[in-house]
Amino acid sequence: MTGPEMPVGGKGFDGPAYQSRFDALARQGLDVHGEADLVASYHPDSVLDAGCGTGRVAIELARRGIDVVGVDRDESMLAEAGRLGPGLEWIRADLAELDLGRVFGLVVLAGNVPLFTPPADRESMVRACARHVAPGGRLVAGFQLDRGFDLAAYDTACSAEDLEAAERWSAWDRAPFSPGDGYAVSVHIRPSSR
Repeated sequence: MTGPEMPVGGKGFDGPAYQSRFDALARQGLDVHGEADLVASYHPDSVLDAGCGTGRVAIELARRGIDVVGVDRDESMLAEAGRLGPGLEWIRADLAELDLGRVFGLVVLAGNVPLFTPPADRESMVRACARHVAPGGRLVAGFQLDRGFDLAAYDTACSAEDLEAAERWSAWDRAPFSPGDGYAVSVHIRPSSR
């Protein structure tokens, strides 16, 4: 994949170019808020948008009245997020080392976030994000399955942080999942008590 979705030649993202793709889809009448719809359906009191990019999901969740914090490591993406959502909290950090000192009702990894993490750091990234899930809260992640990070590895990283698999779909609109699908949206829950 090339273009605004993925850094080229070791360089960072181009935040405005990345956002312009979603703006164009929205102008065409396509729904660009599937991730926010699914997240909001759980009625979380707070959300960590981990790997928030230009803030598309976080801004929509905030518009719906949810307390949101966006985290990304790319300066260009965060600059665009700050421009589009100036009243929200945007934090520049590496997700593999994330420690915000608080937990959230839901942590979302939208837009292939695990795949934009270097392979050696993927388990650490999932575990660090999982540690930010409050008791009774959820970790929700969607990513392609044909790019070197499989569901077994993802589930193992979640289990290591005491998250239990709860639901899995092939898309953010809750389309049924089957093992041959090329994309998965996974929901893991931290039990309220053990």
